[in-house]
Amino acid sequence: MHRFFDILFSFIAVSVLSPLLLTVAVILKFTGEGEVFFLQERIGKDGKPFNLFKFATMLKNSPKVGTGTVTIQGDPRILPVGAFLRKSKMNELPQLFNIILGDMSIIGPRPQAPRCFNAFPEDLQKIIVKVKPGLSGMGAIVFRGEERMLAKHEHSLDFYDNVIAPYKGQVEAWYVEHYSLKEYFKIIAITNWVILSPKTDVVWRAFEDLPVPPAELQSEINYPVS
Repeated sequence: MHRFFDILFSFIAVSVLSPLLLTVAVILKFTGEGEVFFLQERIGKDGKPFNLFKFATMLKNSPKVGTGTVTIQGDPRILPVGAFLRKSKMNELPQLFNIILGDMSIIGPRPQAPRCFNAFPEDLQKIIVKVKPGLSGMGAIVFRGEERMLAKHEHSLDFYDNVIAPYKGQVEAWYVEHYSLKEYFKIIAITNWVILSPKTDVVWRAFEDLPVPPAELQSEINYPVS
């Protein structure tokens, strides 16, 4: 049943958003490095790799320089138009085609590059790959400000590996363990809410049994501290 709604919603979204997608494609073609799409290997269901589609927002060789596949706010590798696309999340829209192709779902754990996926604890990796990765999901909602968080830390990769990744893995595994159509539609609704109100703590009120985040993250992810 998840697959039925994935296809239905993706075709509707592509139809409605096609003027926007074409406009962005034209702008990217004539700015930056002239690239429209960026394909990157990500880990999918059952641990199988697939090519993730995104609008090109960074320099062509960006995965091989700087912080690699981990991006921070103000990253010098981000192209001028790319900064807007990333902030608005429009760079993720081509993943609608990944959903139509069957690599992804509307909702699921965010697909990770191998380097970031391997930063998850091994026991959580085994849980996360039981379902298809998603365009949105618990990890995407909770860590919507991840680039901003990383920019605050001089040793951003260490902070990602030792603080963000272990907790993000718990959050993504939570979704897999609560996998149902009810949670699917609930997370779609919460995703739309946080787009309109980024600083909201609604996720913690809507999903009260989410794992408690470590102290280092609580203020960063709007966790309500009593």
